[in-house]
Amino acid sequence: MVTLWKLFLCQLAINMSYRVVKASLCLGGSDIFATVRENSPMGEFIANLSIVGEPAGVNSIRLCLTGENANWFYLEGRTIRLNSSISRALDRERQGSILMAALTCYQDDIMQSEYRVMVEILNENDNKPKFVEKTIQPRYINELTAINSVVFIVKAIDADGDILTYIIDSASPDASYFRIDLPNSGEVTLDKPLDYETKTQLHLVIYAVETHTKEYYNTTASLTVNVEDGDDHHPQFLPCTPISLDYNHTAVCTNPIYTVNITEMDEDILLNFSPSPIHAEDGDRSLDTPLFYSILSGGDQHRFRINNQTAAITMTRRVENRNLTPLFQLRIMASQLNDPTKYSVTTAVVRVLAENRFPPVFNRTTYKGFIIESSSPASLVSTYGNEVLIIQATDQDFQDQGVNPRMHYSLQPTPATAGLYHITQEGILIAKTYRLRPYDRHILEVVARDEESGEAVKASVDIELLRRGQPVPRNPFGEERLFRDMDVRVAGGVMALMLLLLVTTLFLLIRWAKRRRQGQDPAGRGSVALGKHSKTEADLW
Repeated sequence: MVTLWKLFLCQLAINMSYRVVKASLCLGGSDIFATVRENSPMGEFIANLSIVGEPAGVNSIRLCLTGENANWFYLEGRTIRLNSSISRALDRERQGSILMAALTCYQDDIMQSEYRVMVEILNENDNKPKFVEKTIQPRYINELTAINSVVFIVKAIDADGDILTYIIDSASPDASYFRIDLPNSGEVTLDKPLDYETKTQLHLVIYAVETHTKEYYNTTASLTVNVEDGDDHHPQFLPCTPISLDYNHTAVCTNPIYTVNITEMDEDILLNFSPSPIHAEDGDRSLDTPLFYSILSGGDQHRFRINNQTAAITMTRRVENRNLTPLFQLRIMASQLNDPTKYSVTTAVVRVLAENRFPPVFNRTTYKGFIIESSSPASLVSTYGNEVLIIQATDQDFQDQGVNPRMHYSLQPTPATAGLYHITQEGILIAKTYRLRPYDRHILEVVARDEESGEAVKASVDIELLRRGQPVPRNPFGEERLFRDMDVRVAGGVMALMLLLLVTTLFLLIRWAKRRRQGQDPAGRGSVALGKHSKTEADLW
């Protein structure tokens, strides 16, 4: 009986020992912590297993990988390897920085142990930086923005987490307007003033460059900056008369002086000023702020009234005595409705004239002029009799021989005569002789304009260039027979030559006639001889 009990205990001990041995095949393992570089190839080594049993054999164990990222691994004996491919590369930026799985050990299909597998994906510099689209959209900056202000911020992202430096391309068309003080911030600062009237749009290129990598990957962005008009200019009366350029190469203008002529008879009329109707515009073109017009001085107790919106000026009552008030000087102001401190002032002059009843007239429609060939730079144009040619228009509104002191003379230029002639305000023509050639002939058009009434009259001048030493014709008839004005010795020589030719011709004709008479019929000559002889015989009888 004792023997059977001993046998039972021995068998039980053997069985328990067998189970312990079998269970120990899944023992000896531990959680796995490893690293692998992104973009590693298929089969890249991850870690070795420390489990006692062999995954293959008679008394084998079975190992299984499970979990969220288990498909990134496969087992090869007691080794874990990377399960990647060309179409499925390990990308840290897409997959994350950690791969996690569970390694389970089965023995006789019974789970004996489970271990954690944690693999860190090591970063590789395989991504270039990219600008955030919303930070490189077109920008709008007011021209009044202060210098040294941060006007906008650009931002780029590097998927590998590399530090980026922002640089403005100095070759950009408008790089001089901006700067970046903190290279890693992307803050763009205004470096010089903006001016909408000079430049309404700016262009620049910004780089984002990796700072601490050997590749120095970078990206670029082209930015457009639209300059918005600010209310920084005063109104300007038109037309603009440029006198200089400011620091932005913008024309600086002076206000025009408007003028108009009236007579003592004018009353309740709208004045038509020159060089144009009175008008101003906002110096900030795109704002075009409405203006308010007013007469600061010279209104003469409301004799002149101005339309506050259009600047049209009306004279409400006539001038009683032009000798007492020959002119009125009005000071006109244009100010912005929204900011009266922005204004501009100009002058309008109203001249009071006597009533104009007669237009100016020339005493002839065409004048004749002559110039003698000369090496001097300039000569006066003369007329018949070698007198200085004076072209003047008369105005019967003036009693002093019709001389209008406000008459202005000018020449209508033509391509053939441009720059060759000049007319003084006394009506004297001056020619640039050195640019003329003998026998040149020019037709000029002279305009006489009454600067008060604006009336004008025209006349033509026919100018001939005579050769050196040739006299100026005394009158229009002598001009047609120029040989009379030739040198006397030349004319005498010509006459002597003609007389000699005439005598020679006459002598030859007489000699030819004698020879013809002597060569007549012999019978005739015989009968004459017989007549003489018969007469002799008769006498003898």
